[in-house]
Amino acid sequence: MAQREKTETRIETLERLIPAYQASYYNGEAEISDEEFDILWNELKQLKPDSKVLAEIGADAAEGFTKARHLIPMGSQEKAANPAEFRSWAEKITPETFVVQYKLDGASLELQYEGGKLVKAVTRGDGIVGDDITLNARRMDGVVEALDVPFTGGVRGEVMMTRYIWKEKYAEKANCRNAANGIMRRKDGAGCEDLTLIAYDVAAVGEDGFFQDEIEKVRWLKNRGFSVTITAEFSDAEEVIAYRQKTAEERASLPIDIDGLVVKDRKTDMNDLRRARPERQIAFKFDLETAYSILRAVEWSESGATYTPIGVVDPVRIAGTTVQRANLNNPDMIRSLGLKIGSAVSVVKRGEIIPKIEGLAPEGSLPKEPEQDIEFPTRCERCGADLEDGGTRLFCPNPKCPKRLLHRLQKWVAVLDIRELGEKLIRQLFDKERVRRIPELYTLNPEELAEFERMGELSSAKVIRHIRTKRELPLSAFVAGFDFEGVGETIMEKAVAAGFNTLEKLRSASAEALAEVYGLGAITAGIIVEGLKETAEEMDQTLATGIIAIAPPPPEDTQPLKGFSFCFTGELSSMKRSEAEEKIRALGGSAKSSVVKDLSFLVTNDPRSGSAKNKKARGLGIPMIDEKAFIGILQNPSQAVGYTANEAEDAAPSVARLF
Repeated sequence: MAQREKTETRIETLERLIPAYQASYYNGEAEISDEEFDILWNELKQLKPDSKVLAEIGADAAEGFTKARHLIPMGSQEKAANPAEFRSWAEKITPETFVVQYKLDGASLELQYEGGKLVKAVTRGDGIVGDDITLNARRMDGVVEALDVPFTGGVRGEVMMTRYIWKEKYAEKANCRNAANGIMRRKDGAGCEDLTLIAYDVAAVGEDGFFQDEIEKVRWLKNRGFSVTITAEFSDAEEVIAYRQKTAEERASLPIDIDGLVVKDRKTDMNDLRRARPERQIAFKFDLETAYSILRAVEWSESGATYTPIGVVDPVRIAGTTVQRANLNNPDMIRSLGLKIGSAVSVVKRGEIIPKIEGLAPEGSLPKEPEQDIEFPTRCERCGADLEDGGTRLFCPNPKCPKRLLHRLQKWVAVLDIRELGEKLIRQLFDKERVRRIPELYTLNPEELAEFERMGELSSAKVIRHIRTKRELPLSAFVAGFDFEGVGETIMEKAVAAGFNTLEKLRSASAEALAEVYGLGAITAGIIVEGLKETAEEMDQTLATGIIAIAPPPPEDTQPLKGFSFCFTGELSSMKRSEAEEKIRALGGSAKSSVVKDLSFLVTNDPRSGSAKNKKARGLGIPMIDEKAFIGILQNPSQAVGYTANEAEDAAPSVARLF
C-alpha cells in the first residue's frame, strides 16, 4: 500500500481507537496508559490536525449519578511531546514568566462552593457536564468542606491514589490512576477514604478579576487548607526544559504518579480558560519509555485477508505493564531492520493494545544471542491458497477465502452500525453457512434466528427489524462496506468528490483515472477497480433487496464550489477548521490537507508568515485569502472566480487587525 493510502487508513484507525480509549479511561478501567494514549493523540494530531476527534473530549460514561454542569468548561490541554514542540508553543505565547506544575496522573474533579460551603463535586465528563459524586468526594482526603472565606466558585483538582496505598490494597489494578478512577465512581463510596484530592486551579463565579495571577491562585488554595500540586516559576523556556528533565529523573521516587508538567502563562486569562482547548497553557509530557528485549519468536496474526507479524519477546516492563508481544507491522519492516530470532530489539508502547518493536537495540545493550531467520507463512491456513507478499502486506489473494468473506460481513455490519447483530451471531450464521454474502443477511427471518443460542423470539425479532430497516447510504459508505483492503469511507469520499459520484461512474472508471484523484494513488486505485469487479454481483443483489439504497449525488446547482479546492494554515477565529471544511464540501468543493499545484486557495490569516504552506503557495502562484474573504466565498460562491495570487495576498489583513 502506498504511503498516502497507509496514512488515510491509519487516520481512520486512530479516529476509531481514541474515543474508545477515552471512554474506558473515564469509566475507571483504562485499557492503555496515559503515555500510550498521548502517542495516539499526537499521531492523529500530526496526520490530521483538524480531526473532529481532537476537538472532542471523552465523556464520563458512568451510570447512576446525577449529572451536573461545570462552573467553567473543563477542556483538554494542548500537548508538547518534546522540547521542540514546547519551544514552538513558548515562542507563540511569549509569556513574561512560566508557571510550571506537576501534571498529575489521576482523575479530574471540580469542587463547587457557594458562600464558602461545598455543594457539589463534579467529574470531568464531557468537559461541560459531569457526574455529581459529592457524597464520595466528602470522604476523600484533601477535600475541604467549608472554606474560611465566603467564596463562590470552583476548585479544580486531581483525585489521586498514592503508590503506597496502591501496593498495599489495590495492586490487582493496572496502576494508581485506574484504581482511583474506579473507586471514586462506586455507588456505595467504599474506598474513597483511600483517595486524595490535590488542587491545582480555582476560579470565582461571575468575577473574572478575582484572580489575576496563577501563583496567587496556588497560594490562595494552600491558605484555604487544600493540598496543592508542586509549582515552580521560570523566566526562560530552556529552564523549563531542564526542569522537565530533572523531574523525569526524580519521577520514580515520587509518592504519586505524574506524567509530565503543565506549563502556564503566569497572567490569568479567564477567556482563554473557557476555551475547549486553552492556548496559554500546555501539557509538556515526559519522553516515551523504551525497553530492550530479545526477539524469541514471530507469530502471524490474521485479520481479513492480511497476515500481520507479531514479535514475541522476553518480558519487559513498559509504562506500568509487562510486555511480551509487540507489533512488527509488515514483512518489509522485518527485512529492512534485518531482524532475526534472537535479535536484541527496542520495544515502545505506541498506544494500541499491542506495543511495537521500533528497531534494533543499541549495540551492547543486551548480551549477544544465537540468531536464526524468521520464517514467513506461504499458504493461507483457511483456504490453502498461496499467500502474496506485497512488501507492506502479506495476504491471501483468494476472493472466495472464507476468512475474507467473514471479514466483509463484519465490515458491512460495522458500517451500517447494526449493533444488535453482534460478532458472535455473525460467526454462527457464517459457520452454519446460512449467511456467507451480504445479500443473504436480508433473507433471514425471525423464526430461524430464534433457534440460535441466546436468541429467543423477542431478540430475534429485534435483530431482524434492525437488519430490514431501510437505509440510504452515501456512495462512499456503501462501497467501504464491501471491505476493499485499506479502502475506507475517507478514501472513497475523495473519489466521489472528484466526480466519480455514482456507482456506474465508479465501475466504468479506469485505474489510471482514479489514480489521478488527489489522495488515492495507483495502488489504491487498482484495489478499488478490482474490488468493484469482484463484488459487482454482490452489490447489485444487495441493492435489489430494496432495503439498501445509494443516496443520489446532489444536483449540480447545489454545488457552486465544485472544482474549487481549499487548504488551511493557522487558526480561524469564527469557526473550527473542521466546520470550514464541512461547509466547503456541502457546496461541492474539496478540502485538502496540503498545498498542491492544483489548489484553488490557501486560507490564512497571516499571509506574510514564513510557514511552509505559505512559501509553497507563493512558489506555485496559488491565491492566498484571509478568513474574511473565505467567508465571503461561502456566502457568495461566485466570488471564487477571478482571484489571482497577488490580488488575494494584497487583500489579506494582518493577524493583529483580524483579532
